Amino acid sequence: MSRAADRRPARAGGKPTDDGAAATDGPTASGTNGSGTKESGTKESGTKESGTKESGTKESGTKKSGTNGAGPASGSALFDGYLGPDRPSPDAFDEMFDADGSVRAPYRHLHDAIAPTAAADLAARSEALDRMHMDQGVTFGLSGKERPFPLDIVPRVISASEWSRLQRGIVQRVRALEAFLADVYNDAQIVRDGVLPRRLITGCEHFTRAAHLLSPPNGVRIHVAGIDLVRDQEGTFRVLEDNLRNPSGVSSVMENRRTMARVFPDLFTRQRVRALADYSTHLLHALRAAAAPNVADPRVVVLTPGVVDPAYFEHSLLARQMGVELVEGQDLFCRDNVLYMRTTEGEQQVDVVYRRIDDDFLDPLQFTPTSVLGVAGIMNAARAGNVVIANAVGNGVGDDKLVYTCVPQMIKYYLDENPVIPTVTTFRCWLDEERGHVLDELDELVLKPVEGSGGYGILFGPNATAAELRKARKAIRDDPRGWIAQPVVQLSTVPTKVDDRLVPRHVDLRLFAVNDGEDVFVLPGGLTRVALPKGSLVVNSSQGGGSKDTWVLAATRSSEAERELGERGIAPAAPARGPAAEHGPDLTLGQQQQQQQQQQQRRPGGQVQELGGMRQEQVLRRTEARA
Repeated sequence: MSRAADRRPARAGGKPTDDGAAATDGPTASGTNGSGTKESGTKESGTKESGTKESGTKESGTKKSGTNGAGPASGSALFDGYLGPDRPSPDAFDEMFDADGSVRAPYRHLHDAIAPTAAADLAARSEALDRMHMDQGVTFGLSGKERPFPLDIVPRVISASEWSRLQRGIVQRVRALEAFLADVYNDAQIVRDGVLPRRLITGCEHFTRAAHLLSPPNGVRIHVAGIDLVRDQEGTFRVLEDNLRNPSGVSSVMENRRTMARVFPDLFTRQRVRALADYSTHLLHALRAAAAPNVADPRVVVLTPGVVDPAYFEHSLLARQMGVELVEGQDLFCRDNVLYMRTTEGEQQVDVVYRRIDDDFLDPLQFTPTSVLGVAGIMNAARAGNVVIANAVGNGVGDDKLVYTCVPQMIKYYLDENPVIPTVTTFRCWLDEERGHVLDELDELVLKPVEGSGGYGILFGPNATAAELRKARKAIRDDPRGWIAQPVVQLSTVPTKVDDRLVPRHVDLRLFAVNDGEDVFVLPGGLTRVALPKGSLVVNSSQGGGSKDTWVLAATRSSEAERELGERGIAPAAPARGPAAEHGPDLTLGQQQQQQQQQQQRRPGGQVQELGGMRQEQVLRRTEARA
């Protein structure tokens, strides 16, 4: 048992970061920053990337409304005026309804289940969601008060074919960024070959010279990645930013699913929804795989700034689910380049640290000397090969906003592939031609500081005053490298409960990937953040944002979504073999084991699978595709 059981608040030296349960503190339309709130002792930067604009796919439904566009043909009062001309952002892509009011294929079962619901019943269930979040501790701090992170009752649905493409794109992106980090902290061959200029890398605030030639045992630096996506007016998913340091929000993903399953169990009976329960298993396997090869049974700990960190709930949840110790800096010490943990049973060597603390506060001998959140000497222990730090120190150069614009070149250079997921067009003010365009068109663009995070310092050109535009132009001329600009792109919308109706509200999406060195696991779901105020593109919780459960539908042999893509000449990739699907809510570990035993008694022949080095009993069931 670790001394960390007696949790104390983090002391001075902490730095706000994007490690909150909501992972939100900045607007996330293509002209907004989705990096999240700055929190104590951690920092998660957002990045933006340029890329060629690809046509998006729109899944049309077969239910023709025959209406005048004022609302879908559901006959439900909940959707009255949903597609009316006075709706916010009429040009935005709506994910449930086509322009003529037809229900898109992935949403048909969900729509049919919700449409007949009475407004009073919907309100009662919405209140139940908030109560359960408060009871489970899923809150965020605002003005010194703990408030429930709003969970909307209508989930977001992603078809199997759409998910197949997103999954391939996330895996591709993680592999390219992994190769880039390994390169720039060694020989920097991408610079030698003239693909990227050296000053782009060395001029980055988060390029960490202390990480030079510091190579992890299994070569993995990005153990966990959070990739933020938006969907533009054509329905195309685009990468908005990469989060490679301390991506947060996965606890909200898991708790949203658990809460929805308890309050709306009937919704899960109509859809084949991919399960989320194995994220912690994949994470633990990746962390154990990162240890030195001569360690037979690696000891893993989760390093947190303390209970005052807004993401402490997530830190404690992951540590509990993985069955590892949750520690603070005071629980650890280094001796002879070896990291130890103080416990009631004496000193115990630590092999892997999953840290939720920013580089600046990790080691006072290497970085901020006044920090009391980290561990003195941990960098020397890592360099000696006695401990692995996850995510690796120095990853911030990979999610820098300017470096973001070069990820398509990285994918081509390292993987010899074209990007699967396009990115948001970005103008780099350090390039003369692009700077000229930004200065001329600033009133139509969104201006962002390269080193900014959490949505701070962003200027929305269409909403700016003449004085603000003059000040911004001067700032660009004074420090061209410090700024990028992007066009304002409307986020897609999803039905969201407001008062007694369902109305369109803008959303974004954060997907989580876990890299164990051999495979990249992408959690089949994600953190959908929703801007609740009418017309708002700001999804952060501190400014009225909330979240949605994200459903990824399991593949069927002849899904309507795949047929629609095929009609457009787009062939979806084959899904990963054996995806877990759930016809009901997520279960606890004890319930899952009990259910498996019952299934084995009814259907002998359970099959043992090897997952992440841990043997688990799994009964393979055949299910019929549902209409």
